[in-house]
Amino acid sequence: QVQLVDSGGGLVQAGGSLRLSCAAFGGTFSIYAMAWFRQAPGKEREFVAAISWTGASTYYADSVKGRFTISRDNYKNRAYLQINSLKPDDTAVYYCAADPGGYGSTWSQEYDYWGQGTQVTISS
Repeated sequence: QVQLVDSGGGLVQAGGSLRLSCAAFGGTFSIYAMAWFRQAPGKEREFVAAISWTGASTYYADSVKGRFTISRDNYKNRAYLQINSLKPDDTAVYYCAADPGGYGSTWSQEYDYWGQGTQVTISS
């Protein structure tokens, strides 16, 4: 069983930056594709970014390309999401997710394990 713990969210002004972290406990982190999804109030959960288990491949939603960067540290069993140039539309609960043996899918159904979420709020 894998447990994911998200952290790093907060309240920031538009244009600011945050670094979200996802710590994995249990399992073999180095074989999991990792991803970040987000859910804004009244909206469905949407894909943000994903990274393959080697870290060689990354994928981004069009809305965050050039502003968000996903990364991972397989020695620390952690995944990260650096988010820059924040906009009010980025306000959401951000969730990390793990897909054992995956490549970095954009589909939430591919991910078996989820963090509890971390709130990101952007003030204009």
